[in-house]
Amino acid sequence: MPPAGAAKAHRTVSRVTTILELAAAHRSGVRLAELAAALDAPRSSVHGLVKGLVVTGYLREEGGAYRIGPAINSLLAAAPPTVAEAARPAMERLHRQFDETVMLATLVGDSVVYTDAIESTEPIRYSAPLRTRRPLHPTSSGKCILAFGTERFREGYLAGHLSDPDQREQIRRQLEEVAEAGVAINRGETLPDRSGVGAPIFEKGKVAAAIAVAGPSSRLADKITEIAEATKAAAHEVSEHLAGRV
Repeated sequence: MPPAGAAKAHRTVSRVTTILELAAAHRSGVRLAELAAALDAPRSSVHGLVKGLVVTGYLREEGGAYRIGPAINSLLAAAPPTVAEAARPAMERLHRQFDETVMLATLVGDSVVYTDAIESTEPIRYSAPLRTRRPLHPTSSGKCILAFGTERFREGYLAGHLSDPDQREQIRRQLEEVAEAGVAINRGETLPDRSGVGAPIFEKGKVAAAIAVAGPSSRLADKITEIAEATKAAAHEVSEHLAGRV
């Protein structure tokens, strides 16, 4: 069971955030029937939520399709700068050095989401799925967030996603190694032909994001240590920049 006091999912909140994410992902807008199907919820219930979001300006309706509304822009304008601006130059250098796909990952709920990516120019490459929720484990960036996050969050995630206590203990040991090394490696754990390296970015003493480099396992195998060191250095540089030390 998750630790006492751990955050729990709220159905209405989950539905509202999913509606907003789907609207953001479809530039031409998303229709009520599509939303109801994605949420596996009655159209009448989804219609009420959608209309409420339209009234408050978080969605706008055009020809029966719903898009992100102006209220979202107001929120973004008021928000402090994200790590994206600080991370982009480091990502570009990693891309130039290795010509593999470089991503910026952040924690969303109990998932990891790639918010920015620079793809490899190689014909065979890893294509990062932006703005899509992915599991924290075994992705390299997710391992970083788990390893450097709070024990309460880590234990809650493991308890909520893994029923086998032996498997939980195995992953705990793996995350301890990540914390000690300062970098996480995924050798074909998500997909057998893909490997990745991730390193944590810190802001105000907490893990805020991760930089990850991914590509075909056959191409990364011989240089995985070099990529790991470079990714760790890049993430450290971004953390220092966010702290105002560079």
